[in-house]
Amino acid sequence: MSYRIDRRQLLTLAGAGGVGLAATVAGVSAAPVMADPKHELDPFTLGVASGDPLPDGVVLWTRLAPEPLIADGLGGMSGHVVPVLWEVAEDERFRRVVKRGLERATPELGHSVHAEVHGLRPDREYYYRFRTGGAVSPVGRTRTAPSAHSRPRELSFAFVSCSNYPTGYFTAYRHLAEEELDLVLHLGDYIYEGPAAGTLGRPHLPAAEIFSLADYRVRHAQYKTDPDLRLAHARFPWAVTWDDHEVENNYADETSEDAAQSPESFLRRRAAAYQAYYEHMPLRRSAVPHGPDMRIYRRLRYGRLAEFNLLDGRQYRSDQVTTPEELADPARSMLGAEQERWLTDGLSHSAGTWNILAQQTVMAEADRDPGPGELLPNDNWNGYEPARQRLFDTVARRRIENLVVVTGDAHCSMVAELKQDFDDPASRTVGVEFLGTSVTSGGDGAPMDTRGTEWLASNPHMKFYDGRRGYVRVTADHRALRTDYRAVPAVSTPDAAVSTIASFVVEEGRPGVRSS
Repeated sequence: MSYRIDRRQLLTLAGAGGVGLAATVAGVSAAPVMADPKHELDPFTLGVASGDPLPDGVVLWTRLAPEPLIADGLGGMSGHVVPVLWEVAEDERFRRVVKRGLERATPELGHSVHAEVHGLRPDREYYYRFRTGGAVSPVGRTRTAPSAHSRPRELSFAFVSCSNYPTGYFTAYRHLAEEELDLVLHLGDYIYEGPAAGTLGRPHLPAAEIFSLADYRVRHAQYKTDPDLRLAHARFPWAVTWDDHEVENNYADETSEDAAQSPESFLRRRAAAYQAYYEHMPLRRSAVPHGPDMRIYRRLRYGRLAEFNLLDGRQYRSDQVTTPEELADPARSMLGAEQERWLTDGLSHSAGTWNILAQQTVMAEADRDPGPGELLPNDNWNGYEPARQRLFDTVARRRIENLVVVTGDAHCSMVAELKQDFDDPASRTVGVEFLGTSVTSGGDGAPMDTRGTEWLASNPHMKFYDGRRGYVRVTADHRALRTDYRAVPAVSTPDAAVSTIASFVVEEGRPGVRSS
């Protein structure tokens, strides 16, 4: 059942429920300004990050939190506005500073900083840092995108998802930081909302499932206390989108998985979760949430080589259903009507060689019944077949080429050719899906498991499966796109080595994928 709540009323209720639930415009605050800030403790405990690169600039992020795990979610900060200086330089020692600026870290937004830097040169490496009250942040490295009409020789990026703090060490992030990349995509489940403690001495804080803004702030802060995650953020610009666990498992639009949560209480929870997500990610001010609403789908262009379409498969989706009649309802949507139009219009007018969809859940048909029947999940695109078919038919009708879908969520690696008709193996291939495994979720994993055996036996369009943890590295030029699946043998120990377990190539203008 779908509910529509008066957003204006919800904003009023949310604002009355605690500092910051009704997010204000970044930098605007009624709080007094700390004219001469002094910090007894390091305010940069959560590190630095950059994101969403453009040809002339990037977003620079940090959050002031000298005591990040305090239960009130305020990070040890007072209720004052704190001026924060930022610098961008061409060298790591900051001898050639090219841009400086001042941001106001406000209590309403958890003393987070989102500095939108412009006036930089395209396709260039830069270094950045923050200062406040005599404290200096760690140095971050970032890179701008190529100019709009350029033809870059090559693009290197990686994608990751599903980093559950108690279930493993973030070794994959450390190895990721050692790569040479232009961009990192995070495809969701950056945090987990549950009370898990695990067996590695990395229990979740707070210890219970999280619901309030203070809780979500502490949980995000806990994840960013991990040195491997901080290092990966500091090395490259990131482009992030969410899945479900940033709020609650398997939620759909305004509907909680928990029937005991009313739509009103769930939207308050979603407002808190969305705000904490914004406060801890290198996102532009255009993404500042308004109560339970936050636009995160967007497009990044890398000259005429690639266009990234970052999708939101949670905020606008129809609720999950189970009966054949409900599943076949053409009115059901994964992305919502507005985002669907935005996506297909963008793909139709793309100037990039590679059209990359960065999104959350498995798109290829994923039958687990090797016999004549079908056993399909309903929380990914398999539960939204009419919406998937609309997308595939549009791609075929408009002759959109070189569609590459990169996916998270499933805690395994998989490669599939996307068929316009999955019931016909000879049907047109409209794109290729690269499913990336988790950073830690699911524990150590193994090369093969029951799901992998069932998937490969039931789905002829699937070409590869592996159940270990890691990330996917992608290199693209105007002739081909190559993926390298990078995995660690275990996440239950902190120093596991990484190796390439499989590689695949998609050739420009030739639908399908081959192993390399």
